[in-house]
Amino acid sequence: MNPRSAEGWVTVAHLTRPRGNRGELAAVALSSHPERYQVLDTVSVGGGSYSVERVWYHKGQPIFKFRGVDSIGAAEPLAGQDVRVPAGERFPLPEDEHYFADLMGCRVVDAATEKTAGVVTGWQELGEGGPVLLELDEGRVLIPYAKAILRTVDYQAREIQAELPEGLVDLNA
Repeated sequence: MNPRSAEGWVTVAHLTRPRGNRGELAAVALSSHPERYQVLDTVSVGGGSYSVERVWYHKGQPIFKFRGVDSIGAAEPLAGQDVRVPAGERFPLPEDEHYFADLMGCRVVDAATEKTAGVVTGWQELGEGGPVLLELDEGRVLIPYAKAILRTVDYQAREIQAELPEGLVDLNA
């Protein structure tokens, strides 16, 4: 998944389609903290500002209802748009977790060889609860997002020290 972010804003969901006839929209959650949707107030969608009336779940998928969006016709233009919040409103993470968007642009350095394996350009999530793979250099190399592999992240230096399994970079290339 390639992140969609504007400077100072963080995408927390992607609206897929209208749901029902009251202006609700089904979404793809882009946060591993579902409780974060219950506290949303005002968000940016397609460059406009919307008040979140409520968010509920249907079969594990968040359904958004925005104040003033009360029909299918009013919801349709929002389908395909991202739901964004100011970066300062992100949920705080434990010290050993990272927002994938923050890893974008970081060099991944193999700790054993000190060679750069690539630069993080995106990620792929492999199903519900499945592994996440970091994409390096436009998907050419996929690195499992695991503590055993990604040892340290230095945001200041924009660098990730990794213990890459032997042959991983060649396997993906």
